[in-house]
Amino acid sequence: MNAALTARPAPVPPSAAPARPAVVTRVSELIGHTPLLELCRTADGSRLLLKLEMFNPMGTAKIRMARQMVLDAEARGELRPGGRIVESTSGNTGLGLAVMAAERGYDFTAVVDHHASADKLRAMRALGTELVYVTDDGTDELATAAREELAESLARGRDNTIFTEQHNNPSNGVGYAAVAHELHDALEGRVDVLVAAVGTGGALCGTARELRRLVPEVRTIGVEPKGSIAFGGPAHDYHQSGTGTPEGAEIGALVDFSLIDEGVKVGDVEAFATCRAVARTGLLIGGSAGGVVHEALRRLPSLPPGSTMVALVNDGGEKYLDTVFDDGWMAARDLLDPVVEREVGDLLGTLRGH
Repeated sequence: MNAALTARPAPVPPSAAPARPAVVTRVSELIGHTPLLELCRTADGSRLLLKLEMFNPMGTAKIRMARQMVLDAEARGELRPGGRIVESTSGNTGLGLAVMAAERGYDFTAVVDHHASADKLRAMRALGTELVYVTDDGTDELATAAREELAESLARGRDNTIFTEQHNNPSNGVGYAAVAHELHDALEGRVDVLVAAVGTGGALCGTARELRRLVPEVRTIGVEPKGSIAFGGPAHDYHQSGTGTPEGAEIGALVDFSLIDEGVKVGDVEAFATCRAVARTGLLIGGSAGGVVHEALRRLPSLPPGSTMVALVNDGGEKYLDTVFDDGWMAARDLLDPVVEREVGDLLGTLRGH
């Protein structure tokens, strides 16, 4: 952990989500104001809304915190014209940082493994990113700890070079404060439950911290893959990309358990079956979002009448066409389960019938 980063006070979140101009001049100005989709509702009026973060540039929520980390580093004088950004990433944070580096004239080195979606890696390279691999081609195991160690070493001692260190950078959480304001404004404060994936902790805890200030009674549910260790063991491999805390990695400093009312685990089979069932409604969501939506669907029927549950969908499914939505890839990893997929589809169909 970089003590210098975690010791810095985080900037104050905005008091409201600023309106987007009709015409912008930077890609980063398109970040935010993502739509809400009512996926389904119960007979007694409880509804599940999806915050569709794939409508951000590069199709990911993580561009919110990528922007914040870069802007804050500039404000502190740690990143100056012609500088370099280094980050360990499974894909989406790297995509966000690649956009920021491209539009602000920085070099960007992404330390990656082959567990990441190939489309994410190709997109980063297209944006001018230098990719440094910590695993051999053909090895698709998650290597978070090794990535972070290498990223820190690449940045250490180099002038005008920063390791953004997303797992322990306070700016990560601050970058999501606007999500709380967007939800509060759109729903006029009527948010009862917030459900989100727990990876770095930035999206759920950054949103929850600000949302609790606006809606003190909101309940927050954190979702991680089975095999992740933030909510306890046992640890084992998992295929949900960009989320969780694998064995050997430290739980990020942004995971604030005081902001999480309940932590749950969803397996790859259930998460990916949910992605595939939701696709039948016309919407493609990413693998970790499948875990979030699975848990939200399971809870929705038991909520008090008229409740509003919001699930953060942090990226879209277009990046997973050769994995989650590919029968061959799924079957080769024993993840294809038509029975579970049908059960999720039936529940979703019943709820959407009201």
